[in-house]
Amino acid sequence: MKFIVWLIRVLIFLLLFVLALLNAQTATLNFLAGYVWQAPLIAIGFAFFAVGALAALLVTVPKNVRLRLENSRLKRELRVAKETPIPVEQPPLPPLI
Repeated sequence: MKFIVWLIRVLIFLLLFVLALLNAQTATLNFLAGYVWQAPLIAIGFAFFAVGALAALLVTVPKNVRLRLENSRLKRELRVAKETPIPVEQPPLPPLI
């Protein structure tokens, strides 16, 4: 099964690589305020991919920090709970008659 998954990944990579090589023409990207960027189409696509990946990572940082803090707090509580002795309750004595 792993072989099939890797085969599919390699085929997708090769397909995207060939697509990138076929789209090497220069493209013009017009920004606001008259800024212009001329670069190969694949470079523009990669730049937008990289900016999107970086934005996604930055968005997940607060959640990851919060989860790490909670994880360390729970580990600390577990360690304290393991170190605390459990009181053994004695069964009640039978009534004296």
